[in-house]
Amino acid sequence: MGATGMWLRKLDTASTGDPLVLVVVEGSDRRTLVLEHFPFTVGRRTDRDLVMADPRVSREHAQFIREPDGTYIVDQSSRHGTFVNGERVNRRKLARNDRVEFGVQGAAYALFSPDRSPSSAAQQFLSQFSTWKPATGAGSDLEMLNVFLEAARKLNTSGVLDDVLHTLLEAALRLTHAERGFVFLRHPDGELRLAAGRDKKGESINDDSTISRSVLRDAAKSASEFLVTDTDDTDKLAGRESVVAHNLHSVICIPLRKTVIQDKVREETKPGESDVQGVLYLDAHFLSGKLSSVSHDILRTIANGAATLVENAALVQAEDAAKRYRQELSIAAEIQQRLMTVTVPEVPFAKVNAVSYACKDIGGDFFDLVYTDGGLSLIVADVSGKGVSAAVVASILQGMLYSQLARDSSLPEMIAAVNRFLCDKVGGQKYATLVIARLLGNGEMELMNCGHVPPLLISGDSITKLEEGNLPVGLVPGAEFQATRLQLKPGDRLLLVTDGVTEAEDAEGEFFGMERLENCGKDGFAAIEQAVTDFRGDTALTDDCTITEMIYRGQA
Repeated sequence: MGATGMWLRKLDTASTGDPLVLVVVEGSDRRTLVLEHFPFTVGRRTDRDLVMADPRVSREHAQFIREPDGTYIVDQSSRHGTFVNGERVNRRKLARNDRVEFGVQGAAYALFSPDRSPSSAAQQFLSQFSTWKPATGAGSDLEMLNVFLEAARKLNTSGVLDDVLHTLLEAALRLTHAERGFVFLRHPDGELRLAAGRDKKGESINDDSTISRSVLRDAAKSASEFLVTDTDDTDKLAGRESVVAHNLHSVICIPLRKTVIQDKVREETKPGESDVQGVLYLDAHFLSGKLSSVSHDILRTIANGAATLVENAALVQAEDAAKRYRQELSIAAEIQQRLMTVTVPEVPFAKVNAVSYACKDIGGDFFDLVYTDGGLSLIVADVSGKGVSAAVVASILQGMLYSQLARDSSLPEMIAAVNRFLCDKVGGQKYATLVIARLLGNGEMELMNCGHVPPLLISGDSITKLEEGNLPVGLVPGAEFQATRLQLKPGDRLLLVTDGVTEAEDAEGEFFGMERLENCGKDGFAAIEQAVTDFRGDTALTDDCTITEMIYRGQA
């Protein structure tokens, strides 16, 4: 929007604190809603903040309200009731992880501001599983398989990965009656490292120095199982130093392979790269009898389930890392937004219109206005590149220019100092193009263009491209800079844009260009903005786009 009083860069900034949220669970779907206003309404009506389509949910079912001592759920005389942790309530203060259900229990529900949305159910399951003692025989093997597959459905977050791996080992140790179990996971450098270890008593093991490394490597390299569980197979252990040194007679080693569709695995796996992401390793001094075919199949299924869990956990860890990055980016965007907020001063002899569109959350374009006794100064700048690095340099540059202009410093001296600073501190990795125009009350204008898009001076029906310029700042140490002087008449307009305007693309990839800018420049600021918007259509911006216009009104 044009700025004649206050300009604010429009960004979609999320709250960077710890907001109250609802994690809404409907079957396998989960979504997170931020409680950013109160009352927060729930019901079947489409104007509710949370719309529940279940016919047992009333049209205006309940609402969340905020009071000084906390957040409450209040039932609005619903027909089938509102439940908190299984108890029907009319009004209840909520605590973290409270489960709220509307109209019916056991269907869709909402978790109030959970620590980690899925982990509560996972931890509850683990608690139940740890006390479960199976019987013996194939039937109990199948029962254990069902239990573990239930874990595979529930335990799919990075927050419970350690518990998942210990659950896997506990199931495998019970099934095989091995004495020790380990899970090794492949790290980005390709090495297999210990992720979890347990003995048959349930105690954790952190020392993996006594396992057979050769068996581990062979299983990972060949992506095939290694099983020695009775005396008929012991010749397979011959020559393995760790096995002999520690008197091991039984070793089970099963690769944890990626569980995505094999064609996709082959497509995404680089040549020479294995699709084995980990290994389940079990050993014992002696196991009575060969592992049954049923137990073998179940053990393989458990390993496949574990591979799925590891993959899910890795995906969630990546998502968590991306979320933290987005939060940091949001903080940076909010800070830059405040820095880039421009208050257009009331100037008797001039008027400024401006608009800026960001192609990313943060970027390197900015403009600023400084009004002092020495005149009204307009800056339009564009730091090379995009993203965080460009935004950091832009913020530094804006601060330096603002402080110098506020002191009415000479423009050439000011730009020379900025150039020296950027060359010394940034070392040429980032530079900036910029235009500074300082307008006095008598219409005299001092203008400096440092490698930027040439300004346009519109005077009556004529339009002049002001092509005199200097090198960009921060590019060449010791560069000299010169300003030009113009005399404006009342009604004259100076148009300054960034290259995001001239290089705006349409659907065919054609640039808006300087010629189009000159053609629509005579019609004024609003016409330029509309022309660029119409030209782009639905094509997304590839660079920040800034348009500014300084109009000389004449002396009061």
